[in-house]
Amino acid sequence: GEPWARLGVDVDNDFKPVYVVPAEKRHQVRKLKQYLADASELYLATDEDREGESIAWHLLEVLSPSQAVPVRRMVFHEITERAIAEAIDNWRELDRRLVDAQEARRVLDRLVGWEVSEVLWKKVMQGLSAGRVQSVATRLVVARERERMAFRSASFHDLEGVFSARDVDFTATLVEVDGTRLATGRDFDAATGQLRGDTDVVALDEAAADDLRRRLEGADFAVAAVESRDYHQSPYPPFITSTLQQEAGRKLRFSAARTMAVAQRLYERGYITYMRTDSTNLSEQAVAAARTEVRTRYGAEFLPDAPRVYRKKVKSAQEAHEAIRPSGEVFRFPDDVRGEVDTDEFRLYELVWKRTVACQMADARGKRLSIRLSGTTDDDRTTVFAASGKTIEFAGFLRAYVEGADDPDAELEDREVRLPSVEENEAVDCRSIETAAHATQPPARYTEASLVKELESRGIGRPSTYASVLQTIQSRGYVFKKGSALVPSWTAFAVTKLLEGHFDSLVDYDFTARMEEDLDGIARGEIEAAPWLHRFYFGNGQVGLKKLVADHLPEIDAREVNSIPIGADGDGNDVVVRVGRYGPYLQRGEDRASIPEDIAPDELTLERAVELLEKGAGEPTVLGDDPETGLPVSVRHGRFGPYVQLGEATDENPKPPRAGLFRSMDPATLTLDEALALLALPRVVGTAADGTEITAQNGRFGPYIKAGTDTRSLESEEQIFTITEEQARELLAQPKKGRRRGPNVLKELGEHPDSGAPVRVLEGRYGPYVTDGTVNASLPRGRTPEDVEMEEALHLLAERAAKAPAGGRRKKTASRKKGTSKKKASSKKSSSKKGSSKRSGGASSES
Repeated sequence: GEPWARLGVDVDNDFKPVYVVPAEKRHQVRKLKQYLADASELYLATDEDREGESIAWHLLEVLSPSQAVPVRRMVFHEITERAIAEAIDNWRELDRRLVDAQEARRVLDRLVGWEVSEVLWKKVMQGLSAGRVQSVATRLVVARERERMAFRSASFHDLEGVFSARDVDFTATLVEVDGTRLATGRDFDAATGQLRGDTDVVALDEAAADDLRRRLEGADFAVAAVESRDYHQSPYPPFITSTLQQEAGRKLRFSAARTMAVAQRLYERGYITYMRTDSTNLSEQAVAAARTEVRTRYGAEFLPDAPRVYRKKVKSAQEAHEAIRPSGEVFRFPDDVRGEVDTDEFRLYELVWKRTVACQMADARGKRLSIRLSGTTDDDRTTVFAASGKTIEFAGFLRAYVEGADDPDAELEDREVRLPSVEENEAVDCRSIETAAHATQPPARYTEASLVKELESRGIGRPSTYASVLQTIQSRGYVFKKGSALVPSWTAFAVTKLLEGHFDSLVDYDFTARMEEDLDGIARGEIEAAPWLHRFYFGNGQVGLKKLVADHLPEIDAREVNSIPIGADGDGNDVVVRVGRYGPYLQRGEDRASIPEDIAPDELTLERAVELLEKGAGEPTVLGDDPETGLPVSVRHGRFGPYVQLGEATDENPKPPRAGLFRSMDPATLTLDEALALLALPRVVGTAADGTEITAQNGRFGPYIKAGTDTRSLESEEQIFTITEEQARELLAQPKKGRRRGPNVLKELGEHPDSGAPVRVLEGRYGPYVTDGTVNASLPRGRTPEDVEMEEALHLLAERAAKAPAGGRRKKTASRKKGTSKKKASSKKSSSKKGSSKRSGGASSES
């Protein structure tokens, strides 16, 4: 009944949140209280960061130990026997300032998620959400797609020659003509596809390159310059949460959610240390174990004199744990655990083992060599070809581990390329010269790995939340995968456009970094949490969130927000993408056309959009007249695909007969007979053994035959016209497959951690879904059953459960039978629960 109830936070009373123990966790609280009743002391051993301190405080609030039970707050940054023993002996009091900082972050995320999500529901569509981190992550993906849409490709040519010196063949590329550098991709403007004006380069077209090639036939080449330099490469630091997600994505093709689910299992079973950490520090025990592995498996020459120490500070890092490493005082070799873990677990454990051992190995050493060759054309132009190579003289840590790259081609740069040891003015033989065509490429889309890297570098969010953020932006329909690339949907364009235009401060890339600094100030006692939240929500010299929403909501033009311009056609008509209630579509004046799901935004060029409009929104094509009624039969294009129609819509007949085309039918080649056959459906096939009429027809879930209430699916739409009475009777005599077998299990994920029920991926009528036997949740678009792991499944099930209305149908019916007072109480309780679940759906999941 309070005005702030929808937020779950009392904004008028120092922003005090209302906490409720979830029903599925109450048994756990009861169990802890039972243990506490027989305990002599209570140790709170959660992480020593803001979140960990807040969890410890929540436990204290919920368990309410008696005065006779002393409370010890113990902290440790590594799970080793020595560290835990020291933590028990050196306990401290609960740090309320750390709790205040975490509660402030939690409340702010709640306010942002709820207030702004409501704007999206009203101005874009229901079911969307905004969040401090997820909205910025979505904006990054959309911004990259905008760059790709604005990109204009440019082509250029160069020459590649195969040369030989001292019995070694090598390849060199033309880089200079008459003292002028040859253009490369970086010299072209991405927006225009033209050479940038600030570069003094020459760009060869195909004809010029071919002419130059011919004029170099028979030319003599000599070494113009040789440069050799030593290089050292140090090992990479051990894994933290974000770098583990990145490397597992590059090397193992795991999604962030899959990586964390596998890591969780390895941690719970004692194979690796805690997998949610932002610290690259290793315990003394871990360093000793790694150095032992290096000495034993690779030799003393691969072991540096002193242990390596990693103190790289990640933005917003709180360093509550050591880095991710194999657990224990001795690292178990991957082959020794292969038979104890599944394939995913083995591959991830091996990755962690290699990275951890490599971080304590010696530097890799070698030489980099570059050679420039000079030759003269038959018209006296001087050309310069360049080649570069690398030799590894001592592999060092590379014997154990080589880091992956987001761009597969980038990995080629680290490969050893040997060049001959030549001297200046030494003659070289030219084996062949060929022209090579090149085209500039748009910036690569983000992958999960590169987006995590970008978020981390900007200090946006926390490493432990990245997996859930990536899952949220996909489950909300903001982003889908094309291969490993993250592609934004048109809904993401509309949401980002709204947020940038009216809530730009909330999606500012620096907003989170500044907020983390303020939270650190609260944790140090330099800033008070309540006044800080008051300034953010109510304002103080600047517009607060509450007024920002209230002022902008009336002025936001939903049509403008949901319109993304594509361009103007030859007649000057604007072509736009509209984000509607049932999905995106194209519009040009009165013409409309749906957008195929497989077209990414950067692939929807103006030419493609006009083609879709002309194909999907053109005038109806009349195939002829129906012999029986004399009415015209036409092919038309609707929002849901092509269809045939008999006659025209009139006031007397607003819904003339229509029928959708089969998937195998082409509107351009459809005949009148085929159209009439479609309009005549359902087709009478004959009669069943009991005299019931058998019909063949097309339904929402595909073609089928029907006799009374009995149905059987057909294998193809064409069978609707070809199946005979005898074949139909045989099919009806067979057991109904849908009733005789259970749902098709696509993947077994294991037991639910709370209920113990099996969690599985099943094949459903509407596509694959996850279930624990009680709650069903569809897989997000772009996700395949093979990719789904337990952590993601639990996330989907929890999200679906939160959206479900409180109470089942039976409970509501029972409430109505029990009298008015109980009915009101039940209604109030149900409403409260529903509001809570709605808030959970609207608020940012990273909170």
